[in-house]
Amino acid sequence: MGRLFWKFFLCILLAQLAATIGIGGAFWLRDRARSQAAELDTGPPAYIALDAAAATLEYGGLAALRGMLGKLQRPQVFVQDSQGRELLGRPVPAELLAEVRRQQASGEARRGMRELAGPGGETYTAFVRRPSRGIAPGAGPGGQAGTDRAGAPPPGAGRGRRVGQAAGIVAATLASLLFAALLAWYFSRPIRALRGAFEAAAAGDLAPRFAAAGRAGDELSDLGRDFDRMSAQLRALMDGQRRLLHDVSHELRSPLARLQAAVGLAHQQPEKIGSSLDRIERESIRMDKLVGELLTLSRLEAARPLGRREQLDLSELADEIAADARFEAGPAAGPAAGPEAGPDAPRISVEAPGAIYVQGDPDLLWSALENVVRNAVRHGGSGGAVRIVLHADAEWAHVDVLDRGPGIAPADLGAVFQPFYRANAGNVDGQGLGLAIAQRVLAAHGGSIAASNRDEGGLQVRLSLPRHA
Repeated sequence: MGRLFWKFFLCILLAQLAATIGIGGAFWLRDRARSQAAELDTGPPAYIALDAAAATLEYGGLAALRGMLGKLQRPQVFVQDSQGRELLGRPVPAELLAEVRRQQASGEARRGMRELAGPGGETYTAFVRRPSRGIAPGAGPGGQAGTDRAGAPPPGAGRGRRVGQAAGIVAATLASLLFAALLAWYFSRPIRALRGAFEAAAAGDLAPRFAAAGRAGDELSDLGRDFDRMSAQLRALMDGQRRLLHDVSHELRSPLARLQAAVGLAHQQPEKIGSSLDRIERESIRMDKLVGELLTLSRLEAARPLGRREQLDLSELADEIAADARFEAGPAAGPAAGPEAGPDAPRISVEAPGAIYVQGDPDLLWSALENVVRNAVRHGGSGGAVRIVLHADAEWAHVDVLDRGPGIAPADLGAVFQPFYRANAGNVDGQGLGLAIAQRVLAAHGGSIAASNRDEGGLQVRLSLPRHA
């Protein structure tokens, strides 16, 4: 058992013992106070006895009352005259007599006592002692049996009661001990398991451990499941880093190999040095673009705050990006293309209801939308059309980029936003980072991006941005 178990155990045990001793002590003090108090008997038998004494005195006189008191032993009735003398000469306990005097002086409703009127107008006070303190059965008119052991319990009764009380305290203590051990074990076991999981994670083992632990409905089980989710995210990040490193090395290997081939060709065939330099320049530009996109992706994945936020018009942004794409694709990319345009150039159009303003980083949003549009132009097919449709409501602005290409397999729609993913790697150029960068840019602005296949053919990519950041 660890230290945490003993801390739980001792704290719970002390709390249980304190509660047991406190409650037991309260009952003991109450019983002791009751045993020491000479209270009057206020039960129904006492009132019946007082009524009988009053009737006897009224109809039989003082002698009849003395005879009744001598024969009546339970409940024990005392009668005093105005001089404070008990009719049978029995000693009255001082505590009982003080209670009678207190009630007479208080003026409150009297309980357990009664004023009696004699035949000659004299007054008497009758009262009844509690049965537990009354005179023992068999006491005569002289009351000799009530002087020392009046109402005393039988020999050994006190010892038996003390033994019973001690047994109850011992049983409560043992129950507290067992309950404290079970509760401490219940709380410390999952915490020990969580500690073991942290040690395993520090050693590199991020396997789930609490998904099937069988505990449900408490904070410790929630903590275990949160640890599993954290370890799953760490595994995904580590796998992503390894995959990214592999993809980067693979992407850089090809241009580096072509650079080496161009350099070798320039050495072997000096007359072709011009074409070799052109090849070296193209591969250098490609590697520079790849490294730049990787740096952008790394900065976005680091979850750093945006460098700047400005109000910009998405419609104007889309027009500028479409103009650049038309220029690169050729004259036929515009809606007013002439007959001199090539037949394979896609047509690019922008449909917007007017100015749509959002808050964001202009450079990052330009990069995101440009990557999506370039991807649509690249995959839109020969002579296809690319439409950029903008619409907005009070909360969100949406940009839909639609092409008429072959689309993407439904199982791969979520994978297109992963770095270096390419649906048709053998048919198109590119590093597969454009949509990944767009997804990170939208996430950094509190927005989202999603891809779906169109019913009429082609792909639709929707970029959604909050209008009030």
